[in-house]
Amino acid sequence: MIFYTLGLWLYAILIRFASLFNDKARLMVDGRKNLFNRMQDEINTQDKHIWIHAASLGEFEQGRPVIEKIKNDYPNYKIVLTFFSPSGYEIRKNYDGADYVYYMPLDSASNAKRFMDIVNPDKAFFIKYEFWYFFLRELNKREVSTFIFSTIFRKEQVFFKWYGGLWRKMLGMFDHLFVQNAESVELLKSIGVENVSIAGDTRFDRVADIASHSKRLPLIESFANKSKVAVCGSTWPKDEDNIIKYITEFNNDYKWIIAPHETHKKHVDEIVEKLKGNVLLYSQANEENILSSDVLIIDSIGILSSVYQYADFSYIGGGFGVGIHNTLEAATFGLPIVFGPNYLRFKEAVDMVEYGSAFSYEEFDELHSILNALTKVEKYMRDAGEISAKYVADNVGATELIVNIAFGD
Repeated sequence: MIFYTLGLWLYAILIRFASLFNDKARLMVDGRKNLFNRMQDEINTQDKHIWIHAASLGEFEQGRPVIEKIKNDYPNYKIVLTFFSPSGYEIRKNYDGADYVYYMPLDSASNAKRFMDIVNPDKAFFIKYEFWYFFLRELNKREVSTFIFSTIFRKEQVFFKWYGGLWRKMLGMFDHLFVQNAESVELLKSIGVENVSIAGDTRFDRVADIASHSKRLPLIESFANKSKVAVCGSTWPKDEDNIIKYITEFNNDYKWIIAPHETHKKHVDEIVEKLKGNVLLYSQANEENILSSDVLIIDSIGILSSVYQYADFSYIGGGFGVGIHNTLEAATFGLPIVFGPNYLRFKEAVDMVEYGSAFSYEEFDELHSILNALTKVEKYMRDAGEISAKYVADNVGATELIVNIAFGD
């Protein structure tokens, strides 16, 4: 416990120091200023509340189906949504699916007590990997029904180490844990945690909903113009170098849409310079110039999930860094998927590689072979896409299971 508390204390000091010169750290510090006063002014303590916590934007998107089902099915509750990171809060602070959106206070005994005094939640939900001892202890002390969902456990995690006693104690503070696979169940049972169910991943529900309500993008439609289209989503420099090499040396009459992870002008300009052709930025596109373009760069955020509907196959970035980005947004539209080698931490990617709808590579020659096979053999492309669509369809339903159990339905 002393090391956990010391770690939190040091983290708070480092964040304050970093805020002097780092924008993200500054947002974290500024966003928590006068937090409790704002909460006290805004939250009606007489209402019934559900507290839902997400670390950042990715976890929010994963938990969004649960938030929206609770909002729809149990309108007598007010939803308090918190984020740890600016990447979630700053983008979703005006999200209308929650009644209140805040930064989560840093974990401490006094912060947890004050937060609970104001929110007084009937139930609390944590998304994927959020374990905060003092908040969990306070919830437990007040007998608030507490859940975590869409979690995956692996044997190398701290919970299963000899020194992981505090973390195992946190697991015991949840009323129920909803995990993604059988291995997680077995690992938890090996340390005495029995209140666990396989619910799957709520992201399947989210992407299926995106596909059924995807917004029409007229300029992208004009760009596609009955051509074959490849969409490269959330790409990083190594991904882009390989994609650009293929486009410039081997492209098979495809049109390409590249949505880089970093959309600042300097990086986008570098991509355009390397491509040297009929390249157009989405921010500069109109109904005339888009017809003569072969490569479209998405230099804005918020539309990628809808762009995939116009693709014949997709490339997902991040596989040469810490890990690939969201593959399910592409899979739900029935697309074959290509990505780099760092995908093994993502169950859905491992599954799709095994089933034959996703393809991983390390060297450019491998990418060349994969793309040639997909673009030249129509049946290969079609079969892989059908497997992707079926994989998503077979895995929807986690949201309903979680909410039904949590609310005793």
